[in-house]
Amino acid sequence: QVQLVESGGGLVQPGGSLRLSCAASISAFSLSDVGWHRQAPGKQREWVALMSSSGIPNYGDSVKGRFTISRDNAKNSVYLQMDDLKPEDTAVYVCNLHLHLRTYWGQGTQVTVAS
Repeated sequence: QVQLVESGGGLVQPGGSLRLSCAASISAFSLSDVGWHRQAPGKQREWVALMSSSGIPNYGDSVKGRFTISRDNAKNSVYLQMDDLKPEDTAVYVCNLHLHLRTYWGQGTQVTVAS
């Protein structure tokens, strides 16, 4: 069974930065598209970023220019560097992995942006 474990969330002031990590227990990680969604209280789940198996990134409009997704296939990991954080970025950030028409989800890590 595929497991995704996120880390790196926490409390940060507006304008600050955080780096999220997600480690996947799957041997075919390099063949997978990997990404992040987020879920804020009372709001629908929002797509944040995706990186294809070939390393091409894509971002949601609300984070474009501030967040950077990256991956390390040797470590079966995907990362999300979040800069210039805003209070509206507060949410649970969930890692996901797409392989062979299936999608796997992590448990999420809380990010709170507040002064």
